Amino acid sequence: MKYLWDHQLSDREIHFIGTIFVQWGALEHEVFVQTMMTFEPQKGKTEISVLPKEMNNLQFSGVLELWNDRVARTCRGRRGKVLQQQYDEIVKLKDARDALTHGMWHWTAEDLGEIRTVRVRKREIITSHFSADVLGDLASRVGEVNFKIRFPGGLIDLARQRMKEGGYMSRRAAAMFS
Repeated sequence: MKYLWDHQLSDREIHFIGTIFVQWGALEHEVFVQTMMTFEPQKGKTEISVLPKEMNNLQFSGVLELWNDRVARTCRGRRGKVLQQQYDEIVKLKDARDALTHGMWHWTAEDLGEIRTVRVRKREIITSHFSADVLGDLASRVGEVNFKIRFPGGLIDLARQRMKEGGYMSRRAAAMFS
């Protein structure tokens, strides 16, 4: 028999927290890949000889700054504006994501609809509050950023990508059919 600690989160809270973590992981991956694509090997070589230390991917904020400099700011027109807006949105969302990821979670009997996280950063105690609705909004916003950094031209970019791939089936659909 196994004894498991009861986290006492609602199914809705768990769903949104899981979605936030999955979406954020995908966002970090895409930002990393797009940034990496801006580095080219020297002539006659197949590997990149020198990468900035930020590309060791120890801290996402460093990769994000490189992405902003090498991808978002270099893209012109409407797409560039969309990417720059996504950079700004990622910066805004990062604190809430960090609170969920690095904070110590607790709740009180006085407000059962709220999760609190507490963390210490540079000797400052930071408490954040999350309701299921706030978590749902956060999950949606991170998902929207994910879409827009991949397809800054919107549905037209998505359609072009799908045509280039020669078709598309989601992972969920592929699993259903296999």
